Amino acid sequence: MDYLYRGVESGINELIEYLSAHTLTCLVPAFFIAGAIAVFISKQAVMKYFGYGTKRYISYGVSSISGCILAACSCTVIPLFAGISKRGAGIGPATTFLYSGPAINILAISLTAKVLGYNIGLARAVAAIGMAIIIGLIMEFIFEKKDEVEKNTPKIASSGGITEKKAVLLFVNLVFVLLVGTAAISNNFKIPIVLALVSIIALITYFWLSKEESKQWGEETFSLFKMIFPLLLIGVFTAGLIKEFMPPEYVARYVGSNSLISNLTASIVGAFMYFATLTEVPIVESLTSLGMNKGPELALLLAGPALSLPNMLAIRQVMGTKKTIVYVTLVVVFATTSGLVYGAL
Repeated sequence: MDYLYRGVESGINELIEYLSAHTLTCLVPAFFIAGAIAVFISKQAVMKYFGYGTKRYISYGVSSISGCILAACSCTVIPLFAGISKRGAGIGPATTFLYSGPAINILAISLTAKVLGYNIGLARAVAAIGMAIIIGLIMEFIFEKKDEVEKNTPKIASSGGITEKKAVLLFVNLVFVLLVGTAAISNNFKIPIVLALVSIIALITYFWLSKEESKQWGEETFSLFKMIFPLLLIGVFTAGLIKEFMPPEYVARYVGSNSLISNLTASIVGAFMYFATLTEVPIVESLTSLGMNKGPELALLLAGPALSLPNMLAIRQVMGTKKTIVYVTLVVVFATTSGLVYGAL
C-alpha cells in the first residue's frame, strides 16, 4: 500500500506542477492558435508551404524553422500540429514541425551549450535538425499518397470577414502570448505583457471578427481541447508514477557507457518521461554528475523533449495508432544512433 500511495502522490504532484506551470501560459494560447489556424488560415496557404506539391526544401525548411521559434514543449506543440494537419499539411512537413518545436527551439540549444558544453550544444542542434527533416521524409514516404491531403482535409467554411493583414496581426499577438508566457523572465514583466497582448486580442476579436468567425474559432479551439487535453492529463499523471519508481540514480546506472543498450535506454526513458521546456538540461546535468556517458546524454536530449507519454497519447488522437507508433519508433532509433555516433567521437 505504501508503494501505491507514493505512486498516486507522485502522479498528483506531477499533475499539479504541470497544470500550474503550463496550462495558462502554454496550452491555452496553443489551443487558441491551433483553432485560429483551422478557421482563419486558408487551406491554400497551408498547402503552399506544407502540402504535397510544395518543393521539399521549402516545406521542410519552413516546418523546421516555424517549429524551432516557438519554444514549445512536447505537449504544447500538439494543438499546433493538429491545426496545420487539419488545414491540409502533408504528413512529412507536419511531422517535422511536430518534432522541431520541442527539440530544436533556440532557447534549449543555447542553454544546452551554456550548461553542458559547446560541443554537445552543437551536436544537439545539428542532430535535431537532421532528425526532424529525415523523420518527416520517412513519414512522407511511408504514409502520404498524392490525394491523401485532399481527401482527408475537412472543409471548414469561413465567412471571410477578416482581412489577411488583420489575421496576421491576430496570429502575431497569439504567438507572442505563447513566447512571453514560456520565457524565463520575471513575472513582474511577464504578467503585464501577457495582459496587454490578451487585451489586444480581445479588441481584435470584438472589432474585426464577425460573430460567425468568433463562434467558429471558439468551437474549433474547444474541439481540439476536448480531443487532446484529457489524454495529456492521463499521460502526465502516469509520467509521475514512472518518475517515482524510476529515479535518476537508477537510470544513470544503465547509461554509464556508450553501448547500444545505454543509448537505447536513454532514448526510451527520455521518450516516456515528461520534460517541461528547458528542464531536460538540468536533468541531464544531474545524470552526468552520476556518471552518464556523453552518448546517452545526447540521446536523452534528442528523444526526451520531443516525446513523452502524454505527448504519445495525444498524437494518437490526431494521426492514429499506426503513424504514432512509427513516429515514436523513428525518434527513438535516430536518437539512439545519434548518441552512439557522438559518444564515439
